[in-house]
Amino acid sequence: MSVYTPAEVVEETGFSLDTLRYYEKIGLLEPVERNAAGQRRFSQEDVGWLGMIRCLRDTGMPIAQMLRFAELVRAGEHTIPDRIELLEEHDRRVAAQIANLTERQSYIHHKISYYRSVL
Repeated sequence: MSVYTPAEVVEETGFSLDTLRYYEKIGLLEPVERNAAGQRRFSQEDVGWLGMIRCLRDTGMPIAQMLRFAELVRAGEHTIPDRIELLEEHDRRVAAQIANLTERQSYIHHKISYYRSVL
């Protein structure tokens, strides 16, 4: 089984050490195993979970919803319909954000074209 130091997890996930500690403290990340010296040692499963959290965070999911998702995952397979519902709701919000950004980008392209035309 592969184990990762906090520095390796920081490098792999892009989360800061403080963020990793915070996520563990609030329960978003399960308690991390420690070696005999008390130093955190992350598993491949921890790193994979943090990849999911990175995706949710980067797409704007609030921590409260991420915590709810974590609770559902830990509760077992019978929560899969609830997980699907939570992720579908989030997906709709992401789609709306993308549509908004696409509209704004179109406006920017229009302005660029206008400014080029006056040169």
